[in-house]
Amino acid sequence: MKVVIINKSDTTGGAAVVSRRLTEALRNEGVDARMLVAEKLSDSPFVELAAPKWKIKWCFLWERIKIFCANGFNRSTLFKIDTGEIGLPLWRHPLVKNADAILLNWVNQGMLSLNGVGRILKLGKTVVWTMHDMWEMTGICHHAGTCLNFQNQCGNCPLLSDKASPYDISFKTHSLKQKVYNSGANKIIFVAVSNWLKNKSTESTLLNNQKVVVIPNAFRSIETPNDIKGQDNPKGKQQLAGKIRILFVAARIDDPIKGLDALRIASEILAREYPVIAGRLEIAFLGNIKNPKEIDGFGLPVINLGSVKGDENIARIYRDSEIVVSASHYETLPGTMVEAQAYGAIPVAFNQGGQADIINHLHTGYLADYNSDINIRARNLAEGIKWAVSIIESPEQYREMKNKMEQNVKERFSYETIASKYISLIEIQQG
Repeated sequence: MKVVIINKSDTTGGAAVVSRRLTEALRNEGVDARMLVAEKLSDSPFVELAAPKWKIKWCFLWERIKIFCANGFNRSTLFKIDTGEIGLPLWRHPLVKNADAILLNWVNQGMLSLNGVGRILKLGKTVVWTMHDMWEMTGICHHAGTCLNFQNQCGNCPLLSDKASPYDISFKTHSLKQKVYNSGANKIIFVAVSNWLKNKSTESTLLNNQKVVVIPNAFRSIETPNDIKGQDNPKGKQQLAGKIRILFVAARIDDPIKGLDALRIASEILAREYPVIAGRLEIAFLGNIKNPKEIDGFGLPVINLGSVKGDENIARIYRDSEIVVSASHYETLPGTMVEAQAYGAIPVAFNQGGQADIINHLHTGYLADYNSDINIRARNLAEGIKWAVSIIESPEQYREMKNKMEQNVKERFSYETIASKYISLIEIQQG
C-alpha cells in the first residue's frame, strides 16, 4: 500500500510532529508511507519537498497579501485566518498520482487550496483528512472559541473586525468548503484527533453530514541509556535539591490561548496559602516567548529553558519534571499531556477540549474544572497541582501512577495502535 501524507512542514508545529510520527508508524507496519511538505527541515529520506522553493514562497505570500487586504490590514489576525484560496498543484505530483491513499493534514498557508482538494478528489483515490484543529469545520478560523457562527454559514466573522459582513470571506470560504466536500462520488473521510473535536464537528453545518471518525495522534517514546526499567527515573539536580519541577510547554509560552495568566495566579495562590508546598516547587518554561517579562512576578521560582531542539533533548526535560501543566483555554489533543504520561510526569490540565481523551481524572492525571472567571479557574488549577504534589510525596502512589500512565500511552497512543487504525480505515474505504 502506498500512502502520501500531506502537511505544511515536517518539523514545525504540532501537526508536523505527529504527521512525521504517523509516517514512521505506517512504515513500521509495512506501508510505503511518505510525506509531502512545503517546508522540509529534517533529513528523512521519506519526506519530499512539494515544489521549488520559489513557488512555495509565492503561494504563501500571495495568499497572505489577499488575507491582509480582506481583514483591513490587521496584523494581529493575519495568521489566525486561512482561506485555502491559493496552493500548490499537488494533484500533479508523482507521490499523489501514484498513491493508493492520500492523507491530508495541516495544509494551510499556501500549501494546498480548497480547489486543489477538489482536484485530488477527482483522482478517485481514498482521501483522509486528519483535523488538528477546527479549520475544516469553520469558515476561516482554526479555533472558534466562543463564536458559534460555524454552526450556520459563518459570515460576520469576529476576526475581521470592521471588515466583517454577512457575506465576508468567512462566508465565502465556508461556501467553497461545502461545495468541495460534497463534490463527486468520492467523499473525504475526516479524522478527528479527539472526541471533543468530533463533537464540535457535529455542530458544524460543514461536517455534520460527513463521515468523521476519531483516531488520536501517535506517540513514540524516546528511550535513553539512563533509563532504569522498573525504577523511578533519576531527576538529577532537581531531585538532589528537593525541588518538584512543574513544566509548562508551548510553541509560544505567552500565546494568550495557553493561559499563562491563570498559571501565574495559581502560583500566587500556592505561595500564599500553601507555603510549605510552594517552597518545594519551581516552574520551568519550554518554548519560545515573545515577551520574556511575561514570566516575571510568579509566586514560585521560574526557569526559562527557551526553545529546545531534538526529540531526545525534549524527552530528557520531561523526565526531569514531576508535573506538566496545561492552562490552555482549549486544546484539540494536547501532546504535552501524552508526553508527560510517557515520561513519568503527572499531567494537570483543564477539562476544556481533548484533555479528557488522555487523562482519566485522579487515575492518570488531574482534570481541573474550567471557569470563565480567571480567579476561580486559577484556584482550580492550583488544587490540581497540590493534588499532584501529594501523589509525588508518596513513593508507592507515585510508582503506581507512573505505571498507569505508561500503560495508557502504550494502549491508546502507540505507533502500532494508531497505524493499525489508519490502515483499517483505508482498507475499509477501498473495499
